[in-house]
Amino acid sequence: MNDSQIVDLFIIKALKENREGYISGEGLAAAASISRAAVWKHINNLREKGYKIEAVSRLGYRLTSSPDALLPEEIIPILKTKFLGEKIAHRESVDSTNALAKSLAEKGEREGTVVVAEAQSRGKGRLDRHWSSPMGGIWLSVVLRPKILPLEASRFPLLAAVAAAKAIEKLGIEPEVKWPNDILINGKKVCGILLELSAQADKIDYLVIGFGINANFKLSKIPQEVRDRATTLSEALGKKIDRRRLVADLLFELELGYRHLTEGGWKDILKDWKKRSTMLHQEISLNTLYGEVKGEFVGVDDFGAIRIKLSEGGVKTFAAGDVTVRKRLT
Repeated sequence: MNDSQIVDLFIIKALKENREGYISGEGLAAAASISRAAVWKHINNLREKGYKIEAVSRLGYRLTSSPDALLPEEIIPILKTKFLGEKIAHRESVDSTNALAKSLAEKGEREGTVVVAEAQSRGKGRLDRHWSSPMGGIWLSVVLRPKILPLEASRFPLLAAVAAAKAIEKLGIEPEVKWPNDILINGKKVCGILLELSAQADKIDYLVIGFGINANFKLSKIPQEVRDRATTLSEALGKKIDRRRLVADLLFELELGYRHLTEGGWKDILKDWKKRSTMLHQEISLNTLYGEVKGEFVGVDDFGAIRIKLSEGGVKTFAAGDVTVRKRLT
């Protein structure tokens, strides 16, 4: 964060802690070590972001309402992470949070940087599919720079799925995961995850994990052709969720899993993924860049690749593709 963002965070925190009364401009200036004119500038900046701040002569400032937005000023104070989200780049709208995160990573942005947007115009899923991203969702990407071999990056989709599932579980919902990283509620997709990376032969330069979570919007915002296969968190719960809290929980679970993975805890992460999956022994079809494969899902290998028992016999392993569950085998 730059100095201006730090001051914005300080002022909002102070105003939130004193909602019942006013804080003088002089008091804010002294506490933040800035001038009263600078306080006024920051107050106006916060108002432009959607904060309703009342100013009364000889009394000072009072916060009357906060915007329903995923602003750094709203998320950073409730984070329990050590480095994820230390810097948050917020946009009202962006073509794709993954695209912006990759651009920042290419320019040397540090690990743990988060890009979040209120809406995306060109959100995308696996196989370059369009991902509808209206206002009210959670469209978020994280920049990581893991010190691992490129081969091991295939474990991250499952790690991210477990993190997202654990965060959603805190809402009182029991989601399931579909290989490699879709999150479902009652068989309908509520969260998609897209991993993109830049790597050399023996190291990863950066890895970007993008999360698209259908949170607080009506199903009518989802394209008709996929509406019967999708849901939202508010639809599942019958009420709106606190998006800021879910983002904080997601980043916490992701950081926890990331640290565990780099410390040799992959088998625990895989176990967490398996217990949230209902795919075992189901008949599936896998759509890959090279065609469709049908068979029985029999698990994943040590790098998170899918293992399919083919109808003609034998088991084949695939590192990527899009799964459709056809029916459960008896």
